[in-house]
Parts: sequence; C-alpha cells; structure tokens
Amino acid sequence: MRSVPERDAACAIAQAAAVVGDWWSLLLIRETARGHHRFDALQEELGISRKVLTERLAHLVETGVLEKVPYQDRPVRHEYRLTESGWGLLPVLLSMQDWADRWVLGDGSLSGTADEASAEARRVAGLAGERLPALELPGHRDGAPVDPVADGVATVLFCYPATGNPGPLPEGWSGIPGAIGCTLENRLFRDAYEDFRAEGAEVRGVSTQRPDEQRVFAVEEGLPFTLLSDVDLRLAAALRLPTFRAGQMLRLKRAVLVLDRDRVVRHARFPVTDIPAAVREALTEVRRLAAEG
Repeated sequence: MRSVPERDAACAIAQAAAVVGDWWSLLLIRETARGHHRFDALQEELGISRKVLTERLAHLVETGVLEKVPYQDRPVRHEYRLTESGWGLLPVLLSMQDWADRWVLGDGSLSGTADEASAEARRVAGLAGERLPALELPGHRDGAPVDPVADGVATVLFCYPATGNPGPLPEGWSGIPGAIGCTLENRLFRDAYEDFRAEGAEVRGVSTQRPDEQRVFAVEEGLPFTLLSDVDLRLAAALRLPTFRAGQMLRLKRAVLVLDRDRVVRHARFPVTDIPAAVREALTEVRRLAAEG
C-alpha cells in the first residue's frame, strides 16, 4: 500500500487515500457492507486473486477498517466485518456511487428518479433474489434500532427522498424530478395498510431523515407503520440503492421493495413513476407470497 509522503503528512485526504484509495480496498468495503464476510465469498464476488485478497484484507484489518471475527474453531476460520471506522466510510462510498450515477453513467442532471434503461434501474432490478444482510435502523417512535425485515409473510420497504413536514425542504426541491410525492406515498401505504396486514405482511417507510423528523410526520399523518431512518446509509449501502444529493445530504430515490421472511428481495420497483400503481403492485406481490405459504 502507498505510504504518505512527508509533505502530505497533515493532509487528511492523503491519509484517507493511503488507507482506502485503492480499487480493491474500496470494493472490499462495499462487499462487506453488502453482507459478504468470508474469504471465499469475497473472492467469488470480486473475482480477485487469493494473493491480492489476502494482502488487501490484511491492510484493512491493520488500519482498523475491518476486524477478523472467528466463526469456526477447528480449524479456526474468520469473517471480516466492518469496524466503527469502516461503517464511517459508507457515506463516502455512497457519495462516490451518487457522483458516478450522475456524472459518469448519467447526463449530469440532478434527479430524484431515473430512466427505465439506466444503470440505477438495472442495479435495483438485479436485487431480486438477493438477501438483505442483518442490520438495524433507528425507528421513528423512539429511535431504537429496528430490523427492516419484520416477522411475517413479507415486508414492504418503500424508500422515499423526504417529507415536507416538519420541513423545510431544500430550495428548489419541487424542481427536482421524482422528489415530489413522499407525503402522498405514505398516505397511500397508510390507507392500504390493513390490506397488507390481512395478508400477513408488514410495511416500513425508509428515508435519510432523522428519527425525530420522521416522528413529527408520522404522528401528524397517523401512520400505523414504522418509519426507519437510514441517516447512516447502512441500508443504502447494503443494497446499493440509488440516491441524489439535495440540501447538502444524500436522499434515497423512490423505490419499493418486497422481501420475504428469509430476507430475500422478491420484488423491486424502480423507478417509481406511478405511486398508486406501485402500492397496488406491492400488494399484489404480497398476496402472491401469501398464497405460496
């Protein structure tokens, strides 16, 4: 790994680049956030040689980004998991993803949605069959950690950019394609909530707003389901969800996912161009899963 020259010793950007400014190191952080923790799984996901993988893992452990956690005694085998320092890099990775979606893969325009043929849409469509790793997000009621996947036949996760209450929304919000409609979406899922519950499913709303902000909105709208705060971008990183930057923070683009009780994504809708249709589509998928037993 590259050492930091003396002239850059006080430069935090250079110091960070020395730790993670390498192709494989960044992708290893991405994959551990996605739930791939074991050596063979990481090698399979990345197509990396065993020698290079061993070197990069050792470097990330030495620098405190990853830690080795034993999962087998005889012989001793380890998993590689993010430390607190490693989790702190997720906003960096998501900012890189957002930048590339806009400026490398996109046309440079700011948008809260995407075209059906976009790389973002293909990435979300590819979530079908993927398993959400174990993680918890703060819930709106008291900020206590909540598993996004509830007990039951299925869980609907609808991701949205931000609600205007308690507000205010960032300047120019109404001019960002796909940004408007979050209150409507919450109300439609609220009104259909008993239909979802009748099939044994749970509904969760997810945004990057703080739990206290979500609490004000949930109380005033009488939401019966839990809103989850992905303020630390753990869910976004685990599923590589599309985002956009507005008001100096990353916002989730509108997407609707249905996961089964085994945490497997069974349905993924992005972009969401017709919110009522997306709610009906999610209910249809839940009913299909309920019929499967």
